Amino acid sequence: MPPVFAHGRLRLYLLKLLDEAPRHGYEVIRLLEERFQGLYAPSAGTVYPRLAKLEAEGLVTHATEGGRKVYSITDAGRAELADRGGELADLELEIRDSVTELAAEIRDDVRGAAGDLRREMRAAASASATQVEDESWKAAKEDLRKARQEWKEQARRAKDESRRAREEAQQARRQAKEAQERAREEVQRIAGQLQEQFAKSGGVLGSLAGAWLGGGTQGASPAGGAGAAGAAHAAADGDWAVDLAPTGDPARDLDRLLDRFRDEVRDAARDRGVTAAQVAEARGHLKAASGRLGTTFGAGA
Repeated sequence: MPPVFAHGRLRLYLLKLLDEAPRHGYEVIRLLEERFQGLYAPSAGTVYPRLAKLEAEGLVTHATEGGRKVYSITDAGRAELADRGGELADLELEIRDSVTELAAEIRDDVRGAAGDLRREMRAAASASATQVEDESWKAAKEDLRKARQEWKEQARRAKDESRRAREEAQQARRQAKEAQERAREEVQRIAGQLQEQFAKSGGVLGSLAGAWLGGGTQGASPAGGAGAAGAAHAAADGDWAVDLAPTGDPARDLDRLLDRFRDEVRDAARDRGVTAAQVAEARGHLKAASGRLGTTFGAGA
């Protein structure tokens, strides 16, 4: 058969089967045979070492039930499966094509055997045209009938499996696309919440860079230099870090926002200087912002 499971593909498909439900090794082998409609079945020497390797990598775990190891996928395994959603969809299509190709090979073999059988039957009939049809002739006809029936059944099963694999691959592609859209929306939502929390806490950027680092106090008049700076920063919160376009990875986008915040505060402190009293006041601002952000991420979990 074509090397469908080359280059780590079998590893990926094992994660898919365990994501569907916990299974023991023999059940995994049986499911693979069913997915290929009996045209291919991996050996225990192929499946069990790969399950052990996945467990060593922390992608699966096992529990012993009735003397058997029952394997389950871990959160890390699900994460790898999600990251390789497009590759999994391609693999489903390749499996469908492999099943179709194997069925075609079997069909060709059956046709060839049937052709040979027909030729042998015609030769036998020519040699014994005057003889009464005997048991061997009947057996040959029955063999031909069974061969035709088997070919029809194999063709039907291959067609059903091809249709099912195509539908699953299409569904996997849709799910991968939806997951990507959800990740993008989550990044945008977190970025918006960060900006909102910065604004509610006096802008942490606005309060620290204006009231603290600008030399004023939190209670300074908006007409004062520090108050004016804080107001200007608060007015600009909606555009803060707008140049940082989402990458598709929410954790990475959050790190970039925090890096931008840290750099701006450090730059302001370096340019204007900082006193012990301002550090104490800054600690209070940072504590309030940390609490709000903790609430934000807790609510979004």
